[in-house]
Amino acid sequence: MTYARIARDLGASVVAVADPDRAARARCAQEFGIPDDRTFDDWQGLMGVPRLADAVAVCTQDRDHVGPTVAAAALGYHILLEKPMATDRAGAQAIVDAVAEAGVVSAVCHVLRFTAYTRLVKRLLAEGAVGRVVAVQHLEPVGWWHFAHSFVRGNWRSEAETSPMLLQKAVHDLDWVAHIVGEPVCRVSSFGALTEFRPENRPAGAADRCLDCHMSDQCPYDAGRTYQGFLRSGDYRDWPLTVLTPRPDEASIDQALRGGRYGRCVYAGDNDVVDHQVVSLEFPSGANASLMVVAFTEMANRKTRIFGSHGWLEGDGAHVRVHDFTSDTYTDHDADASDSHAGAGHGGGDEGLVRAFLKAVGQRDPSLVSSDVQASLASLEVAWAAEQARRDGSVVTLPP
Repeated sequence: MTYARIARDLGASVVAVADPDRAARARCAQEFGIPDDRTFDDWQGLMGVPRLADAVAVCTQDRDHVGPTVAAAALGYHILLEKPMATDRAGAQAIVDAVAEAGVVSAVCHVLRFTAYTRLVKRLLAEGAVGRVVAVQHLEPVGWWHFAHSFVRGNWRSEAETSPMLLQKAVHDLDWVAHIVGEPVCRVSSFGALTEFRPENRPAGAADRCLDCHMSDQCPYDAGRTYQGFLRSGDYRDWPLTVLTPRPDEASIDQALRGGRYGRCVYAGDNDVVDHQVVSLEFPSGANASLMVVAFTEMANRKTRIFGSHGWLEGDGAHVRVHDFTSDTYTDHDADASDSHAGAGHGGGDEGLVRAFLKAVGQRDPSLVSSDVQASLASLEVAWAAEQARRDGSVVTLPP
């Protein structure tokens, strides 16, 4: 819905929808005026009729990207594809091959590339603000309640159902760091684990559901306080509340927490993805980078420090401060203020991505999108290498 609304606001028409969730499908059809004969209850139905549009957005769950994307390319659709592109190499390669054979424009949703903040950082580095890049320190602060919502109770809690947390959440960051450095990664190591959200950490006497638990006032992950609190405060009233119920109010949220997965104790679930991970990256120039992805933070923008031979800079998704060693002075730079909020479409990246994609489709020029399927495959290779390194304690060398 996010991409569809942005595309409409930029002048495109939304002409069809495929979604197995009947209520979600109906809401989309109503909002965009889609007739009944162009609403489908699965992607196979949509791909089983002649092409209905110039482009398609594939936003299925992680493990269901390959089928619709390959089918869409064969029909001649230009493709906007959610990340991760695929959860294994065979699937990713099938997508790359299908896009190449069809000659269509592709854009994988590595949206952090498309923010005003990223453009600012890239420009400063190109202008030599810090000299030669030597090291990067990058933090992805997932947020304590966000992690509990999406990766303990939510759709991305299980590697078997989706993929490792690094692919689900932080392939954004692996892609962004390499994009900023401007080189492919050559070696990877990683450490991480699921340490907190485990049955052995469950407080004695805690109930299976938060609304039945006498310890809720002592638990930072209490679902009632989190979701009802968002409703009362007006914060995050669309997402994540609409994940629980289509039209959030106190009664519907209460019902969802009593009967659905989002009301479960975080220590009594079926989650298995890591809640913290660090990845070390090496580049051919000798530069290195560290990425830390951690659940136990505020909900905030990513934070980055880039250390160079002549200076260093730090940024938070909206603001950049540069320290020049020669003059021993600091300069401050602001990205577009409208792009600065962590929760507002990935800092403006959602709109930037869709804008670039529509321009590429309109001009039939794939070079207008930097995050095509080939670039995404390179980022996935880094994520897979990091997972291999984390599991077996190795340092993984990537092929040139």
